[in-house]
Formats: sequence, structure tokens, C-alpha cells
Amino acid sequence: MSTPGMTSFDEIYGLPDPRGYFTRLGPYEYQTPHHAQAVFRALTGRELPPGRPAMLDLCCSYGINAALVNHDVTLEELYERYTSAKSAELTTAELIDWDRDFYASRRRSDAVRAIGVDVSGPAVAYALSVGLLDEGYCEDLESTEPGRGLRRAAAGAGLITVTGGTSFLTERTFGRLITAAGRPVPVAAFVLRTHDYRPISGCLRSYGLAVERSTATHPQRRFTDPQEQRTAVETVTALGEDPAGKETAGYFHTRLHLAR
Repeated sequence: MSTPGMTSFDEIYGLPDPRGYFTRLGPYEYQTPHHAQAVFRALTGRELPPGRPAMLDLCCSYGINAALVNHDVTLEELYERYTSAKSAELTTAELIDWDRDFYASRRRSDAVRAIGVDVSGPAVAYALSVGLLDEGYCEDLESTEPGRGLRRAAAGAGLITVTGGTSFLTERTFGRLITAAGRPVPVAAFVLRTHDYRPISGCLRSYGLAVERSTATHPQRRFTDPQEQRTAVETVTALGEDPAGKETAGYFHTRLHLAR
């Protein structure tokens, strides 16, 4: 799904494996999962209560956040892996075999159960096939209620994470997930400064969650062209933020919003 004023990368999410994702985003230094890695690991270590041991990653794509939380691997290593000459020689089936062994060898002893939700069936299927997700659901919660399987899975979630989806999601998705869970679930979201998160924050507060907004920001990716940068600077300014040294320096920036 594309967002007005932003370059669309929709084509990279419908591929059978993540090579196109890393090849396309690499030149723009997409890095939000890197910034989220330590945050999500810390939160899964202290937020997941007994009986609700799962991290539910919203807009999970190819399972990148699950890879970084549950395995001894960095985002930089994943870029190198999926843009390597060896990777380019493999069929998707061969890549799945290669990845299954790789992630099994890097699995952390404190790994948590990972549930993924995304509108891309191929991306979810890949993450399941290599063992990054314990459960995966291809569902559009903006337009439909969660299916029976996702409702059951959500009931076991102790943390909802998202790094790349809040720009095109509304409070409908979050309300449906928390309703399916049957109780307030903490939500850790890295949100672009060009996005007004207040409607989603209001939804989360209506379920009894307090929303903390970090003062720190993190680069998300480089702009693809001057027009995208101009639009971002104008949007950030209209939202009451100062783009100096951030968007004016050539990058989208994100901020952590933690509801718990």
C-alpha cells in the first residue's frame, strides 16, 4: 500500500522471497528494523506475561523483525546475505533451504513465539517456510475482521510490534486486533514523523493503554527524489515538528510510540 507523497515500494512485497526487498531498499538505506531490534528484544524480555508469550508483528512482510528479535543477526548482515552473488544464483526453493539452516543456526536461547500479520501472502509464506514465524496470517484488518485463526493467535499475544505499517493503517486495525486479543496488549510502533498517529493513540487509550511518545527520532530511509523530500518537510512542519537536521538532511525519520 502506498502513502500520498511517498514513493511506492509495493512491488517488493509480493515477491516469493525477500531478495527484491533488500535489493530495492538498500540504495535508500532503509533501517527502521535495525533501530527497533534492541527495543523489541527488551520489550519481549519484560512485557510478555505468562500465558501470553507471543510477539505479534503487524505488517510483518518477510519476517524481518522476527529474524532480528529471535536470531543473532543484524540488518546489515541480511542486506549482505540477500544481495550477495550466492543468493542471486539460487531458486526460491533453494533459498528457503539455505535460510532455514541459517536461521536455525542463529536462533537465540531467549527467542519468543512470533506471529506475523500482513496483506502479502507470498511474504508471510516465506517467513513461515524458513521458520521465522510460528504462525502467519495474510489478512487486511483495515477492511475485514480477523479470521478465526488470527483471533485465537491474538489471544496469546503479549506485545504487538510494527515498524513499517502505521503510515497506511488506521485505528480500525488496532481496535480489531486488541478486541480479538480480549484484553489491552502493549503496542510498540515506530511511526514516521510525516504520519499523524493521534487517531491510533486515541484508539489505544480507549482500551486502557497509556501511550508514551519518545523524544528521540531515528532515520528511516533516504528520500528517493527532491519532491518526496519537499513533501515530507512540508508535512512534518504542518504537524508541528521541526524538520531541521532530520528531513532537511535527506532522511525520513521515525519515533517510537509505546502503548502499555
